[in-house]
Amino acid sequence: MTALLTTEMEMVIPFHDVDSMGITWHGNYLRYFEIARCQLLDTLGYNYRQMLSSGYAWPIVDLQLKYVKASSFDQKIKVIASLVEWENRLRINYQILDALSGERLTKGYTIQAAVNMETQELCFVTPEVFRLCLAPWLAASSDKQ
Repeated sequence: MTALLTTEMEMVIPFHDVDSMGITWHGNYLRYFEIARCQLLDTLGYNYRQMLSSGYAWPIVDLQLKYVKASSFDQKIKVIASLVEWENRLRINYQILDALSGERLTKGYTIQAAVNMETQELCFVTPEVFRLCLAPWLAASSDKQ
């Protein structure tokens, strides 16, 4: 899948994120995904506050996480988030890499669906407000082809 937009962030695994063996606790990877997803949505100009004010919530309805290799305390990592689907739902793919070697540590995806906050109904087509935020990236993508 070709990404419409990709964002990257680097961080160092803090002590409070590791277990007694010094390995990153598995649940923290979802938090790292969330931080990268927030950065991606900020770049689009449609972050969680803007979603709410536009009348839509975007709950995660599916996710997958594949652990390839452990990360550990004080390790510098790079988290990459890529928007790959947006027509009917949002699919964001993630990779977590060792920042120094580039070796893949974790990969996964999240799928979010729009819910109209007024009616509490699931939207089967991405709302126009989000499509307008995507317009500059869609135009740039079509110019490259």
